[in-house]
Amino acid sequence: MSRKGKGYFTFVQNRDVDYLKLAYLQALSIKATQEKINNISIAVDAHTYQAVEKKHERIFDNIIMLLDESPLHDGNTFVNEWKADCMTPYDETVKLDCDILFTRNLDHWWPLMQEHDVLCTWNIRDYEGRSADDSYYRKLHKENNLPNLYSGFTYFKHSKTAYEFYEAVQYVFSNWEYYRDDVLKNCRHEQPHTDEVYAIAAVLIGEERCYNPAMKLPTFTHMKPRINNWADGTNWQDHLYSQVDDSANLTVGFNRQLYPFHYVEKDFATDELIEKYERILESR
Repeated sequence: MSRKGKGYFTFVQNRDVDYLKLAYLQALSIKATQEKINNISIAVDAHTYQAVEKKHERIFDNIIMLLDESPLHDGNTFVNEWKADCMTPYDETVKLDCDILFTRNLDHWWPLMQEHDVLCTWNIRDYEGRSADDSYYRKLHKENNLPNLYSGFTYFKHSKTAYEFYEAVQYVFSNWEYYRDDVLKNCRHEQPHTDEVYAIAAVLIGEERCYNPAMKLPTFTHMKPRINNWADGTNWQDHLYSQVDDSANLTVGFNRQLYPFHYVEKDFATDELIEKYERILESR
């Protein structure tokens, strides 16, 4: 595939969740907030492609079909994520989870990120903007001395490092039973989770090539309950009011969101919120 420019990229594979709806909301938020770098492309499987509508074709810069889909483990669609490097249409890419909303312009992040071939998120924020304590969810990382990587916001450029990294991601996904049973201590996951796979892949090719512990970018706000000091199973929407104003600014509680917002709870992506962003873009 020919590559050109910079942009955002995500995998969209509908199963029990309408991820196409989430990705559409994400694309709207990118178009509404990013001033210069606002290209957004998606990769879809044949099942999801049947749900693509005209509105999706208008908002996404590219809708790319997944070919030779990796076998799913109990419906785990993340096993295709290793294809990010070979499927992105961009020279420089930010690979996203599709349940992340953009809240302000991040064009100034790109010159910092592009100093690296691969740059994974390693620190996250709570909804008040503070560096978060994620240790409750990171026991496997700590017990196995794995880097604290998050796959949800990952920068990479067309490079040898990116090729080797995603080759390693594929290898770990394909050999998960070996890592689960023979390599990792106290592995709690029957099926592979992308964050753990990224961390193992980084160890395989050299951690220093995959993230920069001296730089706190990229980062994002993570709405898992324990990160925000709530009990397990808590839906943050039961505690906090959220709104998007006519300038696409997101406020949660009394806090203006300054970082990409990983809302976790999929029902946050309501038809009303989507219509709000559509009106914002139509008014410009």
